[in-house]
Amino acid sequence: MNEKDKIDNSNEIKLRWSYCPICGTKIPEVKNIKFCTKCGVDLIYINTHMRMPPRKNTISLGPRTSTPYQPYSFRSLRPPRKRLSQEDLSNLKEEKLWGSFASIGMTAAAFLLMNSVAIFVVVVFVFFSFNLDTIYDILANPYLIIFSSFIELILFIVPMLYIGKYLKKPNLNNRLILLGFTVKGFNNKRILKEILIGIGFAILGVFLVFCVSFLIEVILTAIFGYEIVHNILGTSGEVDVLITSSDVLTIFWLVIIMILIIGTSEEVLFRGFLQKGLVRSLGKNWGILITALIFSSIHLIGIFFYPESLTTFLVSLLLNFFPFFAISILLGLLYNWRKENLIAVMITHGVYNALTIIISFLVFSSF
Repeated sequence: MNEKDKIDNSNEIKLRWSYCPICGTKIPEVKNIKFCTKCGVDLIYINTHMRMPPRKNTISLGPRTSTPYQPYSFRSLRPPRKRLSQEDLSNLKEEKLWGSFASIGMTAAAFLLMNSVAIFVVVVFVFFSFNLDTIYDILANPYLIIFSSFIELILFIVPMLYIGKYLKKPNLNNRLILLGFTVKGFNNKRILKEILIGIGFAILGVFLVFCVSFLIEVILTAIFGYEIVHNILGTSGEVDVLITSSDVLTIFWLVIIMILIIGTSEEVLFRGFLQKGLVRSLGKNWGILITALIFSSIHLIGIFFYPESLTTFLVSLLLNFFPFFAISILLGLLYNWRKENLIAVMITHGVYNALTIIISFLVFSSF
């Protein structure tokens, strides 16, 4: 090898792409090629600086047939986000979709928006009523609570709006398919099967949560003593107050709301959006686990406000966390088993909530 060949090899620059990042033309496998053979852009300049070169670094290869030259930035050289076609929606397991940041961020945004709307509704009631007794009666009214449950539809709407950017045709049907909220391709027998699976897992969920709650209660009683744990368990929560002040008709409407609104909205957000994104970026096990942690934490935010003591806070947190975590893991595994279709999962969530309300009503009515 002579001196000239050694100099050429030492100055050889390996391009980052096999295709021109500007026009998409395949780059010939020629040593030290500098300009694109179609658009004439300086490939060495882009390779080094990761931006579009000035006009003087582009050679003319004939009359322009495309749009006038526009400067490019590093961002514009990144591959565009893939928009899913109708065919892609039939096999979403192969699609990456949204990442961890978007999954967690949009879930938090939906939850904050829902609570902001709920607080606004309460403020409006307080503003137009100056009698504290009247305010308390209104806020404690079961039918107001039933009506306010429709605010949870925000958990459904936020991911529905966000995922439009991942679709070539972001119509309602394609958005529902992407989230797994669809019966497309299901016959009546398949739909019935999903319903029965959902009901079966709801019953299983009730037994699972009962066993987990009992086990945690036994462990905490051994650690902190019977009196502390018993006092916390004996404190009436919002749900207990609601159930004790309800009649059969109110319970009926609560059951309907749990199945149609609460179970549906929460599963679209937590499993159809959050878990789906996390599984693709972190893997199945971590996706299910982190979704369960976020699901449980969001449902326990009220415990963090005005704790009586550190011990009371810790015991109350543990008593409530593990049952929520257990049912969320169950829902996550069911969602994975049903190939990311939400039908059985939504039914499980809704019927589980309904069963807990009915059982609590029957227990309270007996005393």
